[in-house]
Amino acid sequence: MTIQLPDGNGGFKTYTPRTEPLAVSPGTPLTSRTVFSAAHVVADPFADVSPDSPAAVDWDATLAFRRHLWSHGLGVAEAMDTAQRGMGLDWAGAAELIRRSAAEAKAVGGRIACGVGTDQLTGPASLPDIRKAYEEQLALVEESGAQAILMASRALAAAASGPEDYLEVYGHLLRQAAEPVVLHWLGPMFDPALEGYWGSSDLDTATETFLAVIAAHPDKVDGIKVSLLDAQREIDIRRRLPQGVRCYTGDDFNYPELIAGDEKGFSHALLGIFDPLGPLAAQAVRVLDTGDVKGFRELLDPTVELSRHLFQTPTRFYKTGVVFLAWLAGHQSHFTMVGGLQSARSLPHFARAYELADGLGLFPDPALAENRMKNLLSLYGVDQ
Repeated sequence: MTIQLPDGNGGFKTYTPRTEPLAVSPGTPLTSRTVFSAAHVVADPFADVSPDSPAAVDWDATLAFRRHLWSHGLGVAEAMDTAQRGMGLDWAGAAELIRRSAAEAKAVGGRIACGVGTDQLTGPASLPDIRKAYEEQLALVEESGAQAILMASRALAAAASGPEDYLEVYGHLLRQAAEPVVLHWLGPMFDPALEGYWGSSDLDTATETFLAVIAAHPDKVDGIKVSLLDAQREIDIRRRLPQGVRCYTGDDFNYPELIAGDEKGFSHALLGIFDPLGPLAAQAVRVLDTGDVKGFRELLDPTVELSRHLFQTPTRFYKTGVVFLAWLAGHQSHFTMVGGLQSARSLPHFARAYELADGLGLFPDPALAENRMKNLLSLYGVDQ
């Protein structure tokens, strides 16, 4: 059996799908690294909504996907960028997602950390307004029993006059946090509204402010998540962290080398690409748990081409590819996204994502994935 895929140049190429998936199965807990998958949400395809309506979520399918990740030993990073936070999922939807997922995590013994932001603010806000918004979300996450991830705030990026405002806001939040949190630095390639975060568009200057926040409250920072797609900068920051503060890579371009580490340390992981790669990523880390760095890299290095494809510019639309692959893999019955974001990538992009993912053996049922890919092609007028 073959499938005709658009080649991106106006023509087509013949692709022969795999007949067997990669052999992976749930296994023992991961020990050498703490690994979170930032998980997507499944839209309700039967809700009569428009792209700017509040998100209509299929809660059963959304929670089932989280159970899938937990079954492989991964933690779930909830209500993050991958869940379309601020790109289809508003604070009301995120709050419900946090409550439901945290309860599910408690029921099955899964690890969970949840995003804390300021997205209930819909217009210009003062620094006191921003602190209050952060506090409201932090309280909800702590009450749910989940670990808190302090996410970058569009409102703070707009309101801050310089580094001192970041030091004041984050210092206030860290002082009152009940348990150590994860600090998240999300670069503007993921969200253009975050340009100049930490008070400067110069990354060296911004890095100093980021590290100053951590140095002032090392007992309240479990770790940092760096999403700048710059491996050397992450390594440099990692080497300057106070003792006991972890680095969770958010680099979807360079994660194998960053997780493997070097003689001076390594990164843990909190990655959107580990949504579609979950079982394979967990298997790779189990190999790393044995001390086999070469075997770990042999499993994970071949996935980078797919990740770089999904996260290509404009990077913020990587969620579309993540949900597309979840549909092909049978984790949901449809390819619909909150906010109508299924339209954010082209047919050639989907075709290449399918080819790369199939080549890795990511689809538990390759025939199902092939059939769904052919159905999508037919909607675009491509007959097989």
